[in-house]
Amino acid sequence: MKIRMVSLNSGKLLARAAEHWPAKVLSIALAIILFVFHRMSTLEDRIFSVPLRVEINNTFVPASPYTRMIRVTLRGDAASINPILEDDIEAYIDLRKYDTEGWYRAPVQIRKSGTALGVEPLEISVEPMEISLQLDHKISKKVPITANLQGNVESGYDLVSHALSPTEVVVDGPLSVIGDISELYTDFIDLEGRNADFSVTVNILNRDPLIVIRGNGLTDFHGFIRKPVPVRNFDEVPIIITGLNRRFEAELDIGAGTVRIEGGQNQLDLFVPPPDFLTVDCSSIVVPGAYTLPVALSLPSGLNIVRRSPLEAVLTVKVKGGSF
Repeated sequence: MKIRMVSLNSGKLLARAAEHWPAKVLSIALAIILFVFHRMSTLEDRIFSVPLRVEINNTFVPASPYTRMIRVTLRGDAASINPILEDDIEAYIDLRKYDTEGWYRAPVQIRKSGTALGVEPLEISVEPMEISLQLDHKISKKVPITANLQGNVESGYDLVSHALSPTEVVVDGPLSVIGDISELYTDFIDLEGRNADFSVTVNILNRDPLIVIRGNGLTDFHGFIRKPVPVRNFDEVPIIITGLNRRFEAELDIGAGTVRIEGGQNQLDLFVPPPDFLTVDCSSIVVPGAYTLPVALSLPSGLNIVRRSPLEAVLTVKVKGGSF
C-alpha cells in the first residue's frame, strides 16, 4: 500500500514539473543570460602594445616591412588583469616550418608567462590577427662607415683630417637588401665653432629595420683641426750650376724647378727667389762624365718647404772646347 502511495506521489510531482514546461525552460534560459550579461558587464578591458616576435629558420630573415608592434586587449576582472606585466604577454608568429624563400601568412599567437599565468577569467585578443611576411636567405657583409659631418669649424681654422674607429662593420640581413648596401653613415657630427682636435662617440645610422649591425652600433670619431698656414708656389725657378772647375762646362737635363713654401703671409708676399734659390753643387767633379746630383734649395728662416721638384738633376760634364 505504501509503495503504491509513493508511486502516486512521484507521478504527481512529475506531472506538476511537466506543467508549463516551456515557460520554465524559458525562465531558466533567461536567468542564465542575465547571469552571463551581468558577468560580462563587470569585466573590464586593458589595452597595450607588445613587440612581435618572428620565429623562423636560422638560415632565413624577414625581407619585407611588417607590423612590429601588436595591439593586445586583455578582458577580465580589473583586479586580475591590472597586475599583469606587459612583458609577460608575448606576441609571435611561427614560420619555422618554411625552408624556402617567399611570401607567407601566419596568425599572431600569444604566449603567457609569469603574472599572466593562472588568471581567470582572461580573454586575450590581438590586432592584427595575421601577418604577411616575405622570407629571404640571410647573408653577412662588411660595410665601410662614412662620417656624417655638419657645420663649420671656427673661422681661420680647417678640419685637416679625421678618422673613425672602427672604419667598417659587419651587417646581417636578407640577400635582396644587403646587396645594395655600399656604406653606412654615422649620426651627425657637429663641427660648428670648433678650433681644436676633438673626439666623440657616435651612433652608426641604420635606416633599414631589416638590417642588423653587429656590435654596439657605435664608432669613435677623431677630428684634427689646424690653423691654415699660408702657402705660395714658385714655378719655373732656374737651377744654377755652382762650384764647377773652370776647365769644364756642364749641361743639366732640366733647367728649372718648382717650389711650394709656407710661412707668414707678409713674409710670403715679400719673398722673391734669389738667383741661387735652386743650385747644383759640382765642386766634387774632377773628371768629365755624367753625374746625378742633388738639387739644393736656399730658404730664408721663417719659411718652410712644403714640396719641391726636382730633388735631383742629371749633369753632363765635358772639357771646355773638347769632349768627355
